[in-house]
Amino acid sequence: MAEDGTRWLDAEEQQTWRAFLWTTRLLNETLERQLQRDSGLPHTYYVILAMLSEAPGRALTMTELAAVVRSSPSRLSHAVNRLEQAGWVRRVKDPGDRRTTIAELTDEGFTVLEAAAPGHVETVRRHLFDPLSREDVLRLREILRTLLANLDPGAAGSPDIFGPCGTDATDCPAGTPAGPS
Repeated sequence: MAEDGTRWLDAEEQQTWRAFLWTTRLLNETLERQLQRDSGLPHTYYVILAMLSEAPGRALTMTELAAVVRSSPSRLSHAVNRLEQAGWVRRVKDPGDRRTTIAELTDEGFTVLEAAAPGHVETVRRHLFDPLSREDVLRLREILRTLLANLDPGAAGSPDIFGPCGTDATDCPAGTPAGPS
């Protein structure tokens, strides 16, 4: 530890930090380019459409959607405005609580998502999963769960964060219900 109390990164930590920084930046840029090129869709919009497609009835309150896509309410509202203008999402008031707004994925939005998904998934697979062994993927998932639990303790066990778990729950975090495979 330095005299000023700073816990500087050692050489291995610095190399790991930079590898993480550049890898995540390049992966995000690659995903953004692929979606823009093939679908004319920003990655942020793709994620919103995908999360709505996985929700019961393809709908979430704006508050739930903001939490799932890790967005501020104002940033999400702007994105949903654009998606609504395109006809891919519609906002409706919750009949049980008129103060609550629900974002619903339209059939047109689902069609756009279905068309974009194969190229997106192939890009994710090619750049994230194909270079790794199955054991590496599982280790990476556990490392990311640990980091997420540290960054956002309330979200680490949320099925919204990690998606559906296998039917036998062996790959689910503790306390997360298993879902269909």
